[in-house]
Amino acid sequence: MRAEFQQDSGPNGAATGDRLPRRAPRAGLRAGVMGLVALGLVLAGFSWFTRPKDGDHAKPGGGAPVRIGVVERRGVAVTERSVGSVVAETFVQVLPQVTGKLERQDFREGQFVRRGELLFQIDPRPYAAAVAQARGVYDKDLAQLKNAQLDLQRFESLFQQNSTSKQSRDTAAANAEVMAATAASDKAALEAALLNLEYTKIRSPIDGKTGPVLIQPGNIANASSSTALVTIAQVRPVKVSFTLPQNDLPRLQARQRTGKLLARLEIPGAGGGAYTAPVDFVANSVNAQSGTIELRATFRNEDLALVPGQLVQVVVELGDLPDAIVAPRNAVNDSPTGPYVYVVERNKAVMKPVTVLFDDGADDAVTGDLHPGDVVITEGQLRVDPGGKVHVLGRSVPAPKLASDRIHPAQ
Repeated sequence: MRAEFQQDSGPNGAATGDRLPRRAPRAGLRAGVMGLVALGLVLAGFSWFTRPKDGDHAKPGGGAPVRIGVVERRGVAVTERSVGSVVAETFVQVLPQVTGKLERQDFREGQFVRRGELLFQIDPRPYAAAVAQARGVYDKDLAQLKNAQLDLQRFESLFQQNSTSKQSRDTAAANAEVMAATAASDKAALEAALLNLEYTKIRSPIDGKTGPVLIQPGNIANASSSTALVTIAQVRPVKVSFTLPQNDLPRLQARQRTGKLLARLEIPGAGGGAYTAPVDFVANSVNAQSGTIELRATFRNEDLALVPGQLVQVVVELGDLPDAIVAPRNAVNDSPTGPYVYVVERNKAVMKPVTVLFDDGADDAVTGDLHPGDVVITEGQLRVDPGGKVHVLGRSVPAPKLASDRIHPAQ
């Protein structure tokens, strides 16, 4: 069945009814054109931002694009890197030695204090009274001792004159000895009381930096408590503890015999720098679990840049390679047959095997058929075929270092 519908005609005989307005096709066409323009702009922008930089394309027939470095001859320090921990030279927990009310605190938290400097004061009155009592007992017994000694002298004289018995003389001698022992005991008790009175003044046992106060004035300081009043860390100097693999032991021991076993700290950031000190401690055993041995170095830490507990990068010099052949680390490639480099000779990549003696993370000390001034490929090795042509992109070394018989500008 055919569907029919009626169209109304306008004044000019044009049908009106269900037909869309005449401007609809124009609107659709305009939207399509604008979409194509936008797509073109996006593609153009993408092409602009992803276009290769100048010099990143080889000229036609110029070979694989590569970047280069130069082989040098220089001394290389054989080093080992480790993560070390800063350790206080001395770390003390200040504990009360007598019990009493903590009356005052004579320093600020975090303050540097000297050995013998007053830190806290415990109420001294009970201990001063104990001293007075002990002194009184000692003085009393000391007087009795003197009287007993005089009696002994008198009985000794009478015994010589046969005016008294030997038993009386011996009794007088025994009384003098008893009083002497009593006086000695009293003296010790007095000294103990004086010592306890001195302990009411809590002084710093070392030079160092104080931590937070853990028992505030007004509280009872208990001599039997394990809670410290404050902790003090000696931070001038400090030690840095670190470990090295046991495989380094032969070189480590040989270096130590020369007195040149040094540890260098690398501290990045504001105020950071390098700090060097001799290694003054090597553990007497290797850790069986980690296969490492502990070393320590003492640093003066005058600028207080090192804080106990801090982790630092430690570089230890274990030896020297004088007059070593040094190539950029990126130039040394690995293969199943061993390391190799590509040397650029007359715009061609010549593969040469090498042996790596030491890798410091930036350069490699190597042996092999390399000579100072040789130009080696540092980027683009994956595009290179042994013996194939190469095109050197932007020179990474000054032109005088490039041997004219090894590199010729690509045509």
